[in-house]
Amino acid sequence: MGESQHTVLYMSGELPVRSETFVYREIMALQSLGIDVRTASVHAPTHGLDQGGALSKMADETIKIYSKGKAALLRDTLVEFLMHPLRSCRTLSRCTLDALFSREVPMGRKLKVIWQGFAALALARRVRGLGIAHIHAHMAHVPTTIAMYAAKQLNVPFSFTGHANDIFPNRTLLREKLSRAKWVNCISEWHRDFYQQIVNRPDAAYPVVRCGVDTKVFETTPAPRMDTLQILSVGRLVEKKGMDVLIRSAGVIAKQGGPKLRVRIAGGGPQIKELQELVDLLPDGAEVELLGETDNDTVMQLMTEADVFALPCRVARSGDRDGIPVVLMEAMARGRCVISGDLETIRELIVHEESGIMIPPGDQDALTHQLIALANDRDRVDELGRNARRRIEQEFDLTLNAKRIEAKLNDPESAQA
Repeated sequence: MGESQHTVLYMSGELPVRSETFVYREIMALQSLGIDVRTASVHAPTHGLDQGGALSKMADETIKIYSKGKAALLRDTLVEFLMHPLRSCRTLSRCTLDALFSREVPMGRKLKVIWQGFAALALARRVRGLGIAHIHAHMAHVPTTIAMYAAKQLNVPFSFTGHANDIFPNRTLLREKLSRAKWVNCISEWHRDFYQQIVNRPDAAYPVVRCGVDTKVFETTPAPRMDTLQILSVGRLVEKKGMDVLIRSAGVIAKQGGPKLRVRIAGGGPQIKELQELVDLLPDGAEVELLGETDNDTVMQLMTEADVFALPCRVARSGDRDGIPVVLMEAMARGRCVISGDLETIRELIVHEESGIMIPPGDQDALTHQLIALANDRDRVDELGRNARRRIEQEFDLTLNAKRIEAKLNDPESAQA
């Protein structure tokens, strides 16, 4: 950890995994600052993300929790219990009381939380000897549950970063985690306010640390400015992303004889069949393509071929919503004009009409209006793209935010925050 050379254990649901680039990029940024970071993954990591490079090495070296199998987990839990019986009793007692009596654990998850306590003991056994001085988890549900109890078992502090799905529909023990964490990284000011409404702590306990992008890697490229406005969207095909809104908007513009658009949507997910049916019903002249699952290198190439990046996100009926989508930051870092649904968190990234365009969440008419306006004013597209890049450099740069984490890790006062 900086000059002190302590070892930090980073963990997430799957680490590394293609859909959570922000986690492994943050780890690599911390490592570049000289911090010794080891990794753990609740589920099996994804191999082959870079064909023998740093991500493949991370996948090979990641400490596996569930994917080693139940028998191995129970064996390591038992060994940990026999080697450290008093501490193990205290850890499992805390976990069981939390599971049974916390209002933050729905009835259907109580046994799962107790199982996660067993997993925490197994993880503690697997990392003993590594000199772990701090545990940090991305995702506030299962990874942080295991991290919290593993930290207790190892007698080290823990912290975590919450995002979206993990603090809304899948929220579990969030109040306890906010109270017990050494600090909680907030990806937005909105997240900080949200957490403080649950557990009121000083701002120092809730530092704003963005899921940044590496501006040295994400270089700007000029928009193609072809006769057809090139529009790209990237994301998991779920309700909150609003891909159906984008598809319908393209259909309306084509039906009205508006400017020529080409829409490409990269990503997979449960809405794939529903969205393909929408595409198949589009009128002649509407050019919309669903690309399916797409690797990061291909996404970067697609961004160079786009004039506009659109993500008309909204709050899903389940309550799920985006935090600050990393893909929006990536598009802005490439100098792309972006359009997004106007969610509270995203307002911290995009200033309407300055560093991008914000529309009411899920508002098809507003999106249609903005796409037509941008197609007819390419100078404005370029200006918004330049401003977008500047916004990323000022606040969402990866190294800038990694240094914020480094400062917390090296701050002796943060334990009392």
